Amino acid sequence: MRIVKRGHACLEVTESGKTLIIDPGDHTEPLDPSDLVAVVITHEHPDHWDAAHLSAIRERFPEAPIFGPPGVLEAAEEFEVVPVHAGERHTVGPFELQFFGGDHAVIHESIPVVDNVGVLVNGTLYYPGDSFAVPDATVDVLATPAGAPWLKISEVMDFVVAVAPKRTFATHVMSLSEAGLAMSNARIRGAVEHVGGTHIMAEPGTVIEA
Repeated sequence: MRIVKRGHACLEVTESGKTLIIDPGDHTEPLDPSDLVAVVITHEHPDHWDAAHLSAIRERFPEAPIFGPPGVLEAAEEFEVVPVHAGERHTVGPFELQFFGGDHAVIHESIPVVDNVGVLVNGTLYYPGDSFAVPDATVDVLATPAGAPWLKISEVMDFVVAVAPKRTFATHVMSLSEAGLAMSNARIRGAVEHVGGTHIMAEPGTVIEA
């Protein structure tokens, strides 16, 4: 399986010549996937889905399902979205998708909590969306949120230790300065090394083989 980190929180996953896109949001560069079979949107916030991206995908791949929790169905009502919930599994093409969590992390008590699902792809790559939902599974590669209004680095480190993946890389990074990203990478690296794993320094376009 081939994982490509795209802008901000977007991931492009390829297996057996088929492609899965996760969270193509408004901080993500234009995408040009080949043989796309599905899209996963973890939650409704615009940095995780964007109408322009979904329109372009729909035009090229009209049969590819878009998976998302109930809040995405409401936010992206002009698109047909397949509802998913924590605890479900869906298979599309060569991808087995397992969903975890259910809620976005709390930003502040004054801000409503929205639906959010983490997704485990082929039992290998786990991305929690905007949450620290720990999957009931062994994780090879953890796409680790590194910068957001809803997290602090101590929580990120605790999350990495709880998941105990073999490898990590930082995602959800648009809000970080160069210095802030360097600090987050260092703390994530320290946490994953504590549980015997390794950290990958990933920029947009970095390819990870899994």
